[in-house]
Amino acid sequence: MSDPTDSKPARSHARLSISPSLTPRSLMEGTPRLKGAWCAKVLTLFPETFPGVLGASLTGKALQQGLWALETIDLRAFGHGKHRQVDDTPAGGGAGLVMRPDVLGRALDMAASGTPEDPSRWPRIYLSPRGEPFTQAHAKRLAAAEGVTLLCGRFEGVDQRVIDHFALEEISLGDFVLTGGEIAAQAMLDATVRLIPGVLGNASSTEEESFSDGLLEHPQYTQPRDWRGHAIPDVLLSGNHGEIAKWRRAEAERLTRERRPDLWARFRDRSGS
Repeated sequence: MSDPTDSKPARSHARLSISPSLTPRSLMEGTPRLKGAWCAKVLTLFPETFPGVLGASLTGKALQQGLWALETIDLRAFGHGKHRQVDDTPAGGGAGLVMRPDVLGRALDMAASGTPEDPSRWPRIYLSPRGEPFTQAHAKRLAAAEGVTLLCGRFEGVDQRVIDHFALEEISLGDFVLTGGEIAAQAMLDATVRLIPGVLGNASSTEEESFSDGLLEHPQYTQPRDWRGHAIPDVLLSGNHGEIAKWRRAEAERLTRERRPDLWARFRDRSGS
């Protein structure tokens, strides 16, 4: 029973087939895959939407270089009958459709092949609006693991027994609802992959970003020195690196205090100030 309002988008990557297959699709095929490279396995009804933005810029270059790997597992391949049914009506009644546990169970079993059982080494996550909000700390934890399995939900969600049986973490991108988990999965992977050594090239750039130490990032400036009457703050042109560091820290604290009182409160608690 498929949702007539949830039709598949047109294929966006000519090299990918949208026909169901029990074989995980390793995207960017023909590129090297370094031994022990961090790997993401994504279970989705729309494998053709990957790598999406992950195939561009630095994450795409790192994917081509084999610094990390991306595999999609087409949930439709595990569906029932001629129409590859993956969903059914909710037990107890109600609107919408729920993804079946037998379908998802077979897909998750396949995804688990060759991966560590220890969730600290290989987290298994269901992208869910009721999950814990995703933060930079989550990205760091995922990047430190050997890989991650992401389940992209659709319709009204997935059967609770799947979450319980596989001990899936539920993580949310924010307090809003998307039509499916694919966009959230790409956002989470982007935040995570950029922390893998060698992806950004300059490791120090991640240390000065927003949330790296619990604060928002300080303002940034570049040439020209004066633009439409707005000048670069003099301290940044002084060459005094000590004063520049103090100014940046003060600005980070000011912005966090003004814009994110929740972050500011947590920062104060941790620092004891």
